Amino acid sequence: MGGFLTRNRVIGLSVAVFLAVIDQIVKWYVVGPLDLRTVRNIELLPFFDLTYTENYGISLGMLQATNMEMRWLLVGLTALIALVVLVWMMREKLLGDILGLSMILGGAIGNIRDRYMLGYVVDYADLHIGTFRPFLVFNIADAAITIGVVIILARSLFVREKDENSDGKTVPAEN
Repeated sequence: MGGFLTRNRVIGLSVAVFLAVIDQIVKWYVVGPLDLRTVRNIELLPFFDLTYTENYGISLGMLQATNMEMRWLLVGLTALIALVVLVWMMREKLLGDILGLSMILGGAIGNIRDRYMLGYVVDYADLHIGTFRPFLVFNIADAAITIGVVIILARSLFVREKDENSDGKTVPAEN
């Protein structure tokens, strides 16, 4: 597989598609068979509940889509960001960088599909310690985006420049 679609890029695209599909399957399950829209809350563990939430905004509830124009603006904006992430991912060579970007892309695709189809993003994962909730209610797509951003930041701060040849072996980058 020479040229543009290297092994690492194919892995990255596969991870993105896998995450988007898993995100959608879990969302279907919590609103379908579990009927979380009606039940609203299911206690699973002392620190984790399934709590149905319709998120009309983006990260941390910013930019609320209170009308149809704002909904489509958010779909377009997040699709544009996802396209930038895809282009960035396809330009990278190192698997670590590609995996971080693929997690961001897969999560973005899952949430974009919700916003496109429903007008909001379905959130359900509720981590807590008693009544203290260190996170907003989230979903697999949100978690993938967050983990992907952490990977990209950590790699940019702590990993020295290296290059991988097509068979996955790391070689020092040329200056």
